[in-house]
Amino acid sequence: MPQFFLNKRLIILLVSIIVLVALIGFSLREREKVTWPEQFLKDMTGFVQNALSGPTNYIAGFIENVQDLQNTYSENQELKPRLDQLASLEAEVQRLKKDNAELREIVGKEDSLSQYEPIQATVIGRNPDRYHENLIINKGENDGIQADMAVITANGLIGKVKNAQSFTSTVQLLSSMDPTNRISAAIQAEDDKKIFGLIEGYDKDKKLLMMTKIPYDAEVKEGQNVISSGLGGVFPEGLIIGKVLEVENAEYGLTQTAYLETGADLYDINHVMVAKITSMSAELQEELQSAIEEEEEEE
Repeated sequence: MPQFFLNKRLIILLVSIIVLVALIGFSLREREKVTWPEQFLKDMTGFVQNALSGPTNYIAGFIENVQDLQNTYSENQELKPRLDQLASLEAEVQRLKKDNAELREIVGKEDSLSQYEPIQATVIGRNPDRYHENLIINKGENDGIQADMAVITANGLIGKVKNAQSFTSTVQLLSSMDPTNRISAAIQAEDDKKIFGLIEGYDKDKKLLMMTKIPYDAEVKEGQNVISSGLGGVFPEGLIIGKVLEVENAEYGLTQTAYLETGADLYDINHVMVAKITSMSAELQEELQSAIEEEEEEE
């Protein structure tokens, strides 16, 4: 009896395999129409796929968008410091270009200072309360700088050394309101003639230098250049001071006063050159000054 059931199970298994193979073969063959059970299964499968594909794609897209946002945020955090660094680099490049141009122009001025020893210096400080009065440079007595030496930029005279310490010096600008800040100057007139006067004072309202003691009969015109005269043994001759903008008669009409626009930008100064007078030029200037004083006494 047990043998019979064992053989019966085996027969059922074999029959099932045969039926399964027959069904597979039947389903694989090319047919124009499928049976209704196959059609039912396909319809059910398609319905389930359609029902699940929408939410699945939405969830997958949402997760992908979140990942993109996270990546974008991370990249943004990395790029921000680089952008800040780029802005700093651009500012540094502009500053270096400006410094390079100023230094090249200053070096080009050294030939015109053959009687003087030029000392290049950098501005290291300005007092906000007296911004148009003084500035501090990084050269001092140890570099041979002394009081009353001329200080220039590539565009002309800006002032003189007011006092010098061991390692730094204070420069008094042309725009200083100090009444003792006087500079012998000359207006370049027509036919290479010079009209002499003194730079003394600064008009706060007009923001222009004042050149006084100009002879009443001198023909001073707007646009004429004003340079240092070289008299007095302090400033080199021929340094540009500025241009004449206005001319008016002084008190009592005995002299004229000219208002000048400075050649150098007194507001934006980074690099300067101090004109250290040499012993030979000092002697020549002293002789010239003595000759002028003798002529004045004879008159």
